[in-house]
Amino acid sequence: MSLKFTVLKSQGMARRGRVETAHGTFETPAFMAVGTAATVKALTMDMVAATGTQVILGNTYHLMMRPGGDLVEQMGGLHKFSGWHGPILTDSGGFQVMSLSNLVKMSEDGVEFTSHIDGGIKHFLRPEDSVHIQHQLDSNITMALDECLHLPTTRERAEKNVDMVARWARRSRDAFIDRPGYGIFGIVQGADFPYLREKSAQQLTEIGFDGYAIGGLAVGEPQETMFRMIATTTPLLPTDKPRYLMGVGTPLDILGAVERGVDMFDCVMPTRAGRTAQAFTRHGTMNMKNARFRDDTAPIDDECTCPACKLNRAYIHHLIKCNEILGATLLTQHNLWFYQDLMRDIRNSIEQGNFAQFKSEFIRKYTNAE
Repeated sequence: MSLKFTVLKSQGMARRGRVETAHGTFETPAFMAVGTAATVKALTMDMVAATGTQVILGNTYHLMMRPGGDLVEQMGGLHKFSGWHGPILTDSGGFQVMSLSNLVKMSEDGVEFTSHIDGGIKHFLRPEDSVHIQHQLDSNITMALDECLHLPTTRERAEKNVDMVARWARRSRDAFIDRPGYGIFGIVQGADFPYLREKSAQQLTEIGFDGYAIGGLAVGEPQETMFRMIATTTPLLPTDKPRYLMGVGTPLDILGAVERGVDMFDCVMPTRAGRTAQAFTRHGTMNMKNARFRDDTAPIDDECTCPACKLNRAYIHHLIKCNEILGATLLTQHNLWFYQDLMRDIRNSIEQGNFAQFKSEFIRKYTNAE
């Protein structure tokens, strides 16, 4: 057995499921906290767990650059190294190579790049290298190396990308060492061309993976385009495997993607927002730098039970204005708490058969649409 995925309840395309790994179980739809460099910024792993987070994401590119796969393996893998003992998914590093590196050169064999850390030193990453490093990290879910295009792009470029992704996916799958409680996901690409999304999904399902990701979205395209590409892709993927929408997103993005059959999400949005004084609430977002909170005695969100919401807005505002680190910590934890509350409520609504009603009511409150 690799990963075990069970669909417990469906409502339309929306699914309530469970993924079992060697390091524990997580419930779906799931939001994975982003722990890029073996840490969810500003929080201890105990603080992350307190939010209801069950699975976190690490990044192969950042960890191969610093401290290196060899060292993490020597330390016993990411779980022991970081103190997070639940499931971990690792990004293949492909997106960061394209977006952060200098002098990137693509070839059939892999990608040559100089990193944003060590300047002129050249590195080379093949699909086999990415899978090996993720094995060193002891990641429960390994991602196949792919190439993420920025939108918009040409049809010709997207066609070449899809074929390259399929060839690299085959090499990644062949390099992966099957073992109980671990799995590898392929990544569907195809830009905003429906027929290429269909082609990519078919190519990957023929190879056979433990789960399937939808990549190359949430990169600046309109939400309507993203939803259309999701709706094109999910019906083509196996119903007995989890589906992961990479890098998404806002609460409204998540609701729309769940409605279209997605099971897993990750995004830096809640943690990054917490470090920049933004708070997510059931009535929308708030900028805690705003002077109107200077003497506001209400909690950030009166339906939230996180540590920040046991304090008042005036105190959080004070911490932010004084550049106190505690302000970033409290808001980061609050935002993750909010996201995990949302995922819990989504799961409950699917179980109870009223997801559409929950979605409508959540959007009405969140957008203040009366």
